[in-house]
Amino acid sequence: MPSRLHFGEDDFLRCRFAISPLWETQEVVRTLKRPERHGYHAPWLRRIRAAAAELDLTALWMLMPRRGHSPDWLSPPPTGPAATFEEEIAAVRAHDPVAARADTAKSLACTPGALESAQGRAWLRDPVRMVRELSDAMEEVWHTLVAPDWPRLRALLEADVAFHSRRLAEVGLGGLLPEISGRFGWDAGTLTVEFRGEHERRLEGQGLVLMPSVFIWPDVVSTYDAPWQPTLAYPARGIGGLWTEPDDRTPDALVRLLGRGRAAVLADLGEPATTTALAHRLGLAPSSVSAHLSVLRASGLLTSRRYGHQVLYERTPLGIALSGAGRDETAPVEPAPDTRPSPSGSDK
Repeated sequence: MPSRLHFGEDDFLRCRFAISPLWETQEVVRTLKRPERHGYHAPWLRRIRAAAAELDLTALWMLMPRRGHSPDWLSPPPTGPAATFEEEIAAVRAHDPVAARADTAKSLACTPGALESAQGRAWLRDPVRMVRELSDAMEEVWHTLVAPDWPRLRALLEADVAFHSRRLAEVGLGGLLPEISGRFGWDAGTLTVEFRGEHERRLEGQGLVLMPSVFIWPDVVSTYDAPWQPTLAYPARGIGGLWTEPDDRTPDALVRLLGRGRAAVLADLGEPATTTALAHRLGLAPSSVSAHLSVLRASGLLTSRRYGHQVLYERTPLGIALSGAGRDETAPVEPAPDTRPSPSGSDK
């Protein structure tokens, strides 16, 4: 069933990209319950299996029906391009309990038996406690499963935003959206999204938040009801190589030519990244990575540009050719289905 978002003249001026660590935390919980999402993340799932098994995610899963509504208040649209998890979870904790109760009741009604369950009745009886308990659960997932890998995840998401921002300038919104996903269609100011649920909304000057996500693949989500700002979440580019270790990405010939450190930095830049992100992924000191980047840039193998308060490095055509990466590293190749059970139990 399609979701349709109707743009007015002012909406084109209020479209923006954003990254949300809170959204990724929510999607991690959902991914643990859905084996069809596991393919790209198999190395990560093996690594976090024991930690995930220690978490009780039952309450959060009650609010993530296969088809239907998930509470908007529990993962609201990001307020800025790079909000921190602490800022986002503080807004969740401060949400009006009465509004949260109504939103949660709508979600519980989408899961058979949830509305009449002991947990569901307790939440609706005491929404203040509900807001606290669910905020605590999200924060525990963040610290246990997401925060340790957030520099790597953030680097990929920032690279996606940088790439699609350039494409927006080149082809406009109507050209960009179908490029982002084959599930997006554009016709005369109306965006149609192939989505699990029918949704119709006029943006009415609020514009649209475009939000790349690591864990949402293979889904796209046209999300949030009024009064929240309309948001479109889509799979980020480059997730196919997200969990590949540096040694697996560095050709031996490149190591012999440049040395192991510089070769690893060049090979790892399949997507633009910051010095900090590269250091985290490669297990090198930021000062060492910075020195390697300076040499590679001076040699014409890299270029740099500013994104907000950060500097992103990416390979030049010469750097791409030298690293043996002439193929499109970011185009997803669908993996074989991962039929192993979820780290925290089977799907609903």
